[in-house]
Amino acid sequence: MNIQPLLDALDLQEDAARALADDLRAQIDGLQARLREAETRLEHLAITCKTITGLADRLPAVAPELPEHPDYPRILAVFNHATGPLRAKDVCEALGHELLPKNVEGTRAKLKRLVKLGIVTEADTGNFTRKQ
Repeated sequence: MNIQPLLDALDLQEDAARALADDLRAQIDGLQARLREAETRLEHLAITCKTITGLADRLPAVAPELPEHPDYPRILAVFNHATGPLRAKDVCEALGHELLPKNVEGTRAKLKRLVKLGIVTEADTGNFTRKQ
């Protein structure tokens, strides 16, 4: 019995397995290098986040930009002189608008917009106060 062809076939399979193992080792080395780069990037981002968070309390507070309508600064002036919560009707009256439903609802919509901007708070339903 001639076993040489069998040994040659095994050699071919061994060479193929060795080549595959070498290729996988090269891929692992490349992936480890990419992993080190990603971990370094994460460390840098964490340091940057920590630095910015530490400096955030030192930055001056930026007031949100008011929508472009002449009533908004006037509404804020009304709140600056108020001693307690105001209703839309009170603000409308302080602005000198007639107490018509359309004026009151328009003022209420402006107050709600100021709530969304974080300038005014709605303490109770319909009662608005200036945020401190």
